Amino acid sequence: MSESRPSPWCGRGDKPREFAKHQPIICYDKPAAAVVSKDEYDDKRYQALTGELVETLVVPKREARTWTMQTGDLCRITVHEGAQVGDVNLWNLENRQERFYSGKTRQLHAAHLQVYDRLWSCLPYLRPMATFVFDTLAKYGIDEDGGALHDVIGTRCDDYTYKLITGQERVGSCHSSLVKAVAEERGMTEQDVHDVWNIFMCTGFTKDTQQYFCKPSPAQKGDFIEFIADMNLLVALSACPQGDVSMPVGAAVPDEKCHPLKVEVFRRK
Repeated sequence: MSESRPSPWCGRGDKPREFAKHQPIICYDKPAAAVVSKDEYDDKRYQALTGELVETLVVPKREARTWTMQTGDLCRITVHEGAQVGDVNLWNLENRQERFYSGKTRQLHAAHLQVYDRLWSCLPYLRPMATFVFDTLAKYGIDEDGGALHDVIGTRCDDYTYKLITGQERVGSCHSSLVKAVAEERGMTEQDVHDVWNIFMCTGFTKDTQQYFCKPSPAQKGDFIEFIADMNLLVALSACPQGDVSMPVGAAVPDEKCHPLKVEVFRRK
């Protein structure tokens, strides 16, 4: 018979521990730079959209592409054929060491971005790279499960995690698509790819276990978002191989679940 061991809580009494109740405190009160003038950015949007369409490209399903923007340019990303999520990376066009910082963006704004929130660069720069200015899905809000759209919770799907889950090798993820695009189109490396802005994706955390969840994207053909560049940018977008993200990572995703995304860049005259 094995010898019984005393409880590590022995001597603390039998009464369950009680914890004091406190109201939530917002850890990062928004600095002035995180609060934009809505009138100013509405005007910037108008000036760009009534200017010139300087670039149009379609990101094929399960692939990624890159493009550049000048300060003040407006980018519209449209759900081109059917429900589809996208993963966005941003770099300072003149200094690729300065790139999008999803964690700090989340702290300064929220886990899911809304119109007039900004996308921030990494340390030691910590500057607004772009400002979110329009969303046809803005009325979705926060649903009954805490789900919301356009998260900056963190990572892109990747083949390393796929192997961890399934035990199988694969090349076919947002990470591998972004790596291929920046290598072939911009001469960059895997180390340049970073955590993303998950556009059109409905996500949250379960109330009981606090696990990251996703729901099928509510985006339909014709839905779009727009953002304005606050510096000269290099942008990369993956049309996620998870399609509308109605299936968990590790499950086979039918090709009909995946669609392209359309990119348009507008510039004021």
